Amino acid sequence: MSILVLGGAGYIGSHTVDHLCELGYDVIVADNLSTGHVQAINQKAKFYEGDVRDKEFLIKLFQNETITDVIHFAAFSIVPESMKDPLKYFDNNTYGMITLLQVMHNFGVKHIVFSSTAATYGEPKQIPIKETDPTVPTNPYGESKLAMEKIMHWCDVAYGIKFVALRYFNVGGAKPDGSIGEDHNPETHLIPVVLQVAAGQRDELTIFGDDYDTKDGTNVRDYVHVEDLAEAHRLAMEYLRAGNDSDVFNLGSSNGFSNKEILEAARKATGKEIPAKIGPRRPGDPSTLIADSTKARTILKWQPKYDDVEKVISDAWNFKSKHLNGYNED
Repeated sequence: MSILVLGGAGYIGSHTVDHLCELGYDVIVADNLSTGHVQAINQKAKFYEGDVRDKEFLIKLFQNETITDVIHFAAFSIVPESMKDPLKYFDNNTYGMITLLQVMHNFGVKHIVFSSTAATYGEPKQIPIKETDPTVPTNPYGESKLAMEKIMHWCDVAYGIKFVALRYFNVGGAKPDGSIGEDHNPETHLIPVVLQVAAGQRDELTIFGDDYDTKDGTNVRDYVHVEDLAEAHRLAMEYLRAGNDSDVFNLGSSNGFSNKEILEAARKATGKEIPAKIGPRRPGDPSTLIADSTKARTILKWQPKYDDVEKVISDAWNFKSKHLNGYNED
């Protein structure tokens, strides 16, 4: 009985694999390494290199292993890129989900935990956002993931494949010992970009827009520590194993931090000056995203251990300090 983690060499996937392995679960990782790193995979996990859209690859994997649960991280996730190349996102994300569910159905695998996104909501009507709020994505990334959720729903109706979709917001941090962390190329996420400036690898930070309807004019986001997300995916898997019905859960710290506040917290955590300037807005960026994660905390018994954004940044800085050029230097 093994857990298949698709995208398990990526940022959130590798922390989830590490979390599962340390608890003694039998873990299989499948990743095409387009954005992931072999060095990030816990050595207790078994690794297959391949693509979620490759049906023959998935069939062979399911033939070789006794898989009972799937955790899906194998989606592209860059909002500006999705605005420029929407078909790339619908191909990898939505078509990839269809291929996976076909193989799961053929092999009788009935549990999938899906790494979804708050981008499914679009520009929220209220803050904090509840799972029952309207889903009107403002970018192809969010649209592709909402489509994936809907496809899973109909596969539950038709085939009894139970799913949990975890919608979360901005992710940060790293394993506290600094052994694994965030390493994308190019890097587009705020905290690692700020830390690249702190490390002298960028001249300055560009904050995209300061005319939003927020407390200081910059985007406000809910930051969740990656270790807390890893635990949430395990809890969701155990929820399905216990025979519960499919469901959707928000994950968040329930606290919103603006880009300027993240910048100040990073200056404090790193002790660096971190020069910054204001640039134009990015297409598809909602002004404020903060999760109401009451449902996950109540039903999944999820209790985030790292609600402090300075802890998120200091853990990320610890990884950055030990891997200045990411996994490439390993």
